[in-house]
Amino acid sequence: MSAYFRDLQAAGRSAATVRSYGMDLLRWFRFLWAVGISWDRATRVEARDFCRWLLIAGKPVRQHWRREDAGVMKPSGVPFAASVRAHNETVLRCFYDFHLGISSGPILINPFPLDRSRRGSRANAHHNPMEPFRKERTGLYRPRVPRRVPRSIPDEEFNEIFARLPSHRDRALVAFYVSTGARASELLSTTQGGVDPGRQLVSVVRKGTGEVAELPASTDAFVWLRLYQVEMDGLIPKGRRLPLWWTLRRPLRPLTYHAAHRMFERVNAAAGTSATLHALRHTAAYRMAEDPMLPLTDVQLVLGHALLTTTQIYLTPRKEDVIRRVLAHHAEQTRQAAARQEPTPAPGYDQRALDVLFARDAR
Repeated sequence: MSAYFRDLQAAGRSAATVRSYGMDLLRWFRFLWAVGISWDRATRVEARDFCRWLLIAGKPVRQHWRREDAGVMKPSGVPFAASVRAHNETVLRCFYDFHLGISSGPILINPFPLDRSRRGSRANAHHNPMEPFRKERTGLYRPRVPRRVPRSIPDEEFNEIFARLPSHRDRALVAFYVSTGARASELLSTTQGGVDPGRQLVSVVRKGTGEVAELPASTDAFVWLRLYQVEMDGLIPKGRRLPLWWTLRRPLRPLTYHAAHRMFERVNAAAGTSATLHALRHTAAYRMAEDPMLPLTDVQLVLGHALLTTTQIYLTPRKEDVIRRVLAHHAEQTRQAAARQEPTPAPGYDQRALDVLFARDAR
């Protein structure tokens, strides 16, 4: 496994990617330990049963530390998400391809082969360059991942969440998230010298490439940031290369992703909503994509997408907007049907006289 991790590191993969691959491999190794088979002796049968186990046994649940069986992992019966299972299958297939390529151990076959219809040929072998690439299945045991529409936060729900934020720091964080479209970890990488209120820019470190990017932010975000800085003046160390965001509880230390995520969870629980911290990025992307004066290529640059097709998903109508428009359509159809049922008098007849004759209320 260490040789595979060294290969990933040499290929320029980030530490977060290596950790994600390691968690998938650990899940596979735990399954092999349970069935008593070495990793280099696994066959397609074990691979098939492992994929079934992810679907049937589901996510493990760790018992509370105060219970006698603390630390014991028990299956919950809730299956892993299709995206998690697909990622796990891809990582394991690449892991065995790596060891087959360097001829390490008695590995003869890859337990996670390609799809039968694709074996012996490459993906999109007969692709028409005038059409977009199709998402063909690559692995035999790779599940179909449904296409998800990014979930943004409606304005009423966002106002409720923002009103319940307990501190100036949290208000500044949320205001920057919803105006810059930065990822949660990217905004937390901002240093004190990476803020330029005069040009309304904030510098972040991109998650994938690690490059420093300047993102424009709203005026309100810098107002809340200034209030946070005045509140913490003299409490946090100053320096252009020191972190911008710090914890509010002592001992003061740089704010981490998990702390920011937990803060947003508490606010959601108080507001009675189910929004996530990453939904703020989707909200900012939708707001920018809906502005006719802002080209989609500008939105792509701000969000840091490598492909314009990734940014185009924010052109998909939001679910709440679709529901509102469809309900208005049904109401209009009902009104028009009721109007068509109204009897219209023939030419020459007085409508008031007909109302008296048929004992109808005068309209």
